[in-house]
Parts: sequence; C-alpha cells; structure tokens
Amino acid sequence: MRKPSKESELSTEPIGQNLIKLISNVCFSVFVLSVLIFTAIAITYQPPDPWLESAPSLTKLFTQTENATFKTDDSIIKTGEDLLSAPAPATPPALSPTPSDLAATPPAIAATPPALSATSPAMSATPPTLSATPPAMAATPPTLSATPPAMVALPPIVAATPPGSAALAAASPALAVNSVAETMIEKSKEKTSNSSLKSECEKLKAVNCSDPRLLLAVKKFNLKTFKSIVFLEYQTPVNGTKPDECDVFWRFRNRKEKSWRKYRDFRRFQFGISENCTYKVMHTGPWHSGINARPPRIRPNTTRSSGGTWKPKLAPSIRDEEINDTIPTLGSEMNFRKGKYLYYARGGDYCKGMNQYLWSFLCGLGEAMYLNRTFVMDLNLCLSATYSSTNKDEEGKDFRFYFDFEHLKETVSVVGESEFLRDWKKWDKGHKRKVPVKKVKTHKVTPMQLKKDKSTIIWRQFDGPEPENYWYRVCEGQAAKYIHRPWHAIWKSKRLMNIVTEISGRMDWDFDALHVVRGEKARNKQLWPHLDSDTSPEAILAKVKEMVQPWRNLYIATNEPFYNYFDNLRSHYKVHLLDDYKELWSDTSEWYNETAMLNNGKPVEFDGYMRVAVDTEVLYRSKIRVETFYNLTKDCKDGINTC
Repeated sequence: MRKPSKESELSTEPIGQNLIKLISNVCFSVFVLSVLIFTAIAITYQPPDPWLESAPSLTKLFTQTENATFKTDDSIIKTGEDLLSAPAPATPPALSPTPSDLAATPPAIAATPPALSATSPAMSATPPTLSATPPAMAATPPTLSATPPAMVALPPIVAATPPGSAALAAASPALAVNSVAETMIEKSKEKTSNSSLKSECEKLKAVNCSDPRLLLAVKKFNLKTFKSIVFLEYQTPVNGTKPDECDVFWRFRNRKEKSWRKYRDFRRFQFGISENCTYKVMHTGPWHSGINARPPRIRPNTTRSSGGTWKPKLAPSIRDEEINDTIPTLGSEMNFRKGKYLYYARGGDYCKGMNQYLWSFLCGLGEAMYLNRTFVMDLNLCLSATYSSTNKDEEGKDFRFYFDFEHLKETVSVVGESEFLRDWKKWDKGHKRKVPVKKVKTHKVTPMQLKKDKSTIIWRQFDGPEPENYWYRVCEGQAAKYIHRPWHAIWKSKRLMNIVTEISGRMDWDFDALHVVRGEKARNKQLWPHLDSDTSPEAILAKVKEMVQPWRNLYIATNEPFYNYFDNLRSHYKVHLLDDYKELWSDTSEWYNETAMLNNGKPVEFDGYMRVAVDTEVLYRSKIRVETFYNLTKDCKDGINTC
C-alpha cells in the first residue's frame, strides 16, 4: 500500500479540534476584556461610603446632628383592633393600598402593626437614629408606612378575650354569631308555636309588647335589614307611645370590628298582624328612637352656688356600664413587695406626637413582658400641638381619653404610677430594709442584660439629651429581636367608639365613604404636584360619581377645615361630615359626662386626635370607600417616587 504524504495528513486534520481551539481563544479574550473593564471601573469609581473617603468626610459623619422625632401625618390612626383582617377598599387591583393607607388592612397583612406617621426628613423610611422603622400613623388618624422588624407577627387578640367571649374574637366571629342567632330564632319559633302562647287571630288584634312572638319578629327583621352588625342580646320590648308601637333594646357588635366590645341601640317599632296570625314589622324608627327602652340616665353631679342653690355640674346622660377603666392597685404592702416592676422615668418623648408616644410606650410594655415584670404606667399624656386647638402642647391629658385602658390592663400587667410611688414610699418609710432598686442610666443597657436581675424595681432613667432620652431607643439594635411591641393591647377608647357607633347607626349602617387628604400635603407642590387640583370640588365630584351610586349616604373623612368645601356633592349625595354630629361631644352628651368624671369634673375638649380617630373608624365601616391616593390622585402617599 502507498503511504500518505504529509500534505494529505494536514488536510485531513479533524475539524472538531480546530473549533474547540477557536472557542477557547474567544472565551479567553472575553475574560481578559472583562478583567480590564472591571479594573478600570475599580480605579475610577468614587464610593459614597464615608469610611472610604477623606478625613473631612469622616469628620462630617461624626459631627452631623440628626432629628429622631417623627413627622406628623394626621391621615389615619390604627390601633390593635384594626390589625386583623378587614375589608379591602374600592381600589383597582393594580393599585391596591399598602398597610399605611387609610384603607382597612387586607387579610394578607393582618399581623402588620399600625402605622405611625411619616418618618424624619433626612430618611424617608426611617428616622435617622432608628434601627427599626417606626409604625406609620397617617391622614385621618395615623397608619403603617413601614413594618417594624420586631413586629412582623402579633399575638392573637383572642388571647386577651375575656372569659365567655372567645366565640366573638375567633375567626369569622360575625358569621358564627349570626348563624347561632338564626338557629336560636328558629328554635324559639318552634317552641312558641307549640306552647300555650299560641292563640287565635282575634287575640292578636292588640299588640302585646311582652309577647315572645313579637320579639321574634324584631329579631328576624333586624337580621334581614342590618347586615353590617351582629346582634348579641335583646331585652324584653316595652310599650311605645301608641298601641301598635313597641320600643326594643339590644346589644350588638359591628362585623368590621374584631374586638369583643358590645354597643347598644334602642328603637321604636310599629307592628301589624299578618294573615297567618303572626306579628310583622310595619315601620322602624331611627337610631335611638325607642326612648322607653333606653337604660337609666346618670344622675347629674351638683354643686352649691354662691347663693346657696344647687346647680347641675354635668348634664344628665346615659352611662355605658360596660366601661371599667378604674386604675388597678397593688393592694397590701406585701403584694407590693412581692411584685417585680419596670419603671420608666419620663423621657424626651413627652409632648411629642401621638405616633411617637405609642411607638415608645409599646417599647416599654414589650420590655416589661420580656422581663416578666409589671409595667409602671403614667396615665398623664401631653397632647402635641399638632392636634391642639391652641397650636400649643397641652399637658394633663388622660390616657383613657384616647385608648381603652380596660382592655390594656386585661392584656398586660400594668399599675398606675401614682399608686406605685405611693406604695413604694409607704414601704420604705415603714421598713428598715428598703426595696431593692436597679437604676439604669442609659438605653444602651439592653433588656437581655437585665433578664436575670433580681431587683424588685428596675428603674430606667432617661436624663440624656434628645434623641438619647427617647424610650424607643431601648428596643433598637439587638433588642429588636427579643422585644415585641404588643400592638394587640392598644385599642381606641370605648367612649370614642360609642360616638363612631352612633354616627354609623344614624346612617343605618348603610353608607359609603370618601377620604380626602389635603392640608399641608395639598400645599406642598414639590412632593404632591397634583394633589391640590385632584382634590378640588369639581375633580372629587367627577371621580365619586364613577364609583358611588347617586343619593347614597356619603360620609366624608377629611382634614379639610372648610365645612362648605364639599357642597358640590350635596346635589348628588346625602353628605355627612363629622361636624354634623357635634352634639355627640357637646355638654349634654354621654362622652362629655364620662370624660369630665375622669378629669375631676373639668370639661374635656374634643381635640384633633379624637376627631381623626372617629373619622377613621366611621370610614372603616363604609361599604364603598373612595381613597385620596388610590382613587382621586396618582400622587404617591408619601411624596414623589414613594409609590
């Protein structure tokens, strides 16, 4: 055979080997080019990190001052009872609101804490000195703009439910209670029809208010008519002013409120007789029209005038006997000595906004729970000038004006500061061996370091300059992993919620709502360039007409001070504003009487924070809700580029 030549051998070299060599060369070239580009960037890039910059930058970093107070945002106030699932607003899916909105919290964020207000100017999401973002409380009372890391999950409110009320606080309590109510009505119906109460039609010519069949007719009518509320108990009807009228009293709870609290209504019903010899409701009166069935009124306090005659000090009113916000006491000296206490001295949070107060107060409560101690609580508040009619900070406000103290003391262990100091002084005066006290001078001593301390009293003192003397500093840093703020312990005052219930009841629980945020935001064209024009009367009317049926009850929650600003809507809707219900906090109201009693007989002003709280809760109870930042305008809630 003939041997192949060298030329033929080269020509038959495999093509695959050449292809592999080519690919290897290309990849190596790309790698070299990438290294060169990266090296060039690394040489020319100037990092913003001050640690890598010049000495003047480091000096600026360590000497700059920071403001750790919270910006005031009076849009919405959420507390513990608002944290569970609530209905979503009338908002397009693509623009569904965040927890910081006035809209009720959707089920997916049911465990998110309420929002405090917008944060400090230097940092749009977090105050400069905060390691955990404070909750946001915004436009009609404060809300959530960011979720504090320590508060991702909250203990269920069921844990704080009084005995016997578990069913009301369980999941979907409204459905459970109503199904029980319907079952009870059917059983009562059968029992009544089979009992001696069954009579002929002639005996029903006159309406008998004490007849059980009449109450059954009322229950069926209410279940069919008022679908927004859950009826809990009824009292025996009493006679009205006419022979065919009866006044009926009942207790109820709103479906959209997840607390166990009860409210009351008493209405006048007109009855007729149906063909099958049963009672039927012909007409029902408005909210609280059944005056013969209402509870007894409080006897007015009286004082002797200079002339020797007695004059009423407070106007008579109906009293809510379910409110029990008496201050708990320690009892005997031995009870005091056996206890363990966490005492916070007054710090720089005093007279700051209510948002910052709650953020700090709940930090103290959280630490007390972590240390398994009783929290010593000062019930005296200072109302920030933001919510004051005088535009000045006002001291001497009572915690119970704004929040449900009864629920708080049932949820966590607290004692009043004045009672605690009195018992402490009494013990030290009567015993040679003083009470062991651990004084903590700085917030830098962490709760973890105090966990094993055996002292009767741990006394945190906040004597440093701001912001070092803020209570919430205790819960920053590593402590945020251990301290969980008990948001479920803070509910709005039952007295304020009674006003909310009254307003909603007068609209027969069948209304829509409009939330209009204006004020400082509408004047700030840099952050909200379109808000002012988008919330003009003409623009509001055009938008609301697209979402709300004409001649519906329309409640407007707003910080707009001019009452007639929404007059354009009155030609299309039955408009309701908070100022339409001034008599609910006037000097003849229940709220006036009970708050004055808490205030040693002195009248209490219905201040801006209370207005915002009531506005928010009425808004939550509406059927269709039109929001400012998700319906009226495309501007972002917290300014440009924050959506």
